[in-house]
Amino acid sequence: MNDRYLMCAPDHFDVVYVINPWMAGNVAQCRSDVAVCQWRALATLISDVAHIERVKGQPGVPDMVFTANAGLVLGQSFVLSRFHHPERRGEEALFANWFADHGYHVIRMAPELPFEGAGDALLDRAENLLWMGHGHRTSERCASVLSSLLDIDVQPLKLVDERFYHLDTCFCPLEGGYLMYYPTAFDAASQARIAARVPAARRIAVSDADALDFACNAVNCGRHVFLNRASNELVQRLTEFGFLLRQTPLGEFMKAGGSAKCLTLKLNEPLRQPPVRVAA
Repeated sequence: MNDRYLMCAPDHFDVVYVINPWMAGNVAQCRSDVAVCQWRALATLISDVAHIERVKGQPGVPDMVFTANAGLVLGQSFVLSRFHHPERRGEEALFANWFADHGYHVIRMAPELPFEGAGDALLDRAENLLWMGHGHRTSERCASVLSSLLDIDVQPLKLVDERFYHLDTCFCPLEGGYLMYYPTAFDAASQARIAARVPAARRIAVSDADALDFACNAVNCGRHVFLNRASNELVQRLTEFGFLLRQTPLGEFMKAGGSAKCLTLKLNEPLRQPPVRVAA
């Protein structure tokens, strides 16, 4: 059990405002007892193959349960999120304190640069590459800043469907350089960037139904993939590539626009070989 994930129990989770399309119509509609059961089921499954660390939630920040949005981890560096919506900015100091207390070097982005952590910044599982979503929450200008801060190649991808407001709702890098994603969540230029970096044989495009079930919002730990729900076709395709799927209902959290990946933040993201810099 080398992998470690940060999770936050849903003691204060609820939908109390609307900052994405999934929340519309769901204010005060979450069943706390069901949310607790669903969260515990996911945590139990992941703990079979990885170690779970916990940060304590606080009143007034109901979305703190979505720890993926806390920031971006690479080695012992932690790039703290600067939330686009003021409703979530109360989480920033809480996550900064947790990571500082646990030995991470906390890096803060400029206040004028919205950046939403591992919701929009996903590390490739085969090379020294960071995929960064922008268009809804994270500023495109963060790409060059992150590249400089972390000495990593950053590929910006523009999100064009408001339902897929974070990159991790429609894009999931998998072990071995595979990719599970929903192409129509991106503009044409971004789809071309993806195709240029990921061979067709390793790209797994999901259906509309799987995308809306947040199949791409999955936790990948080695060959294990944990997610809310997947069609039989998607299960078969991932199984053929050697992945072991575990499905666990997360419908209460989808009311707020999140699922398995949103509920976790990987804490041991390894430093890979940096790109070779060629002088002009």
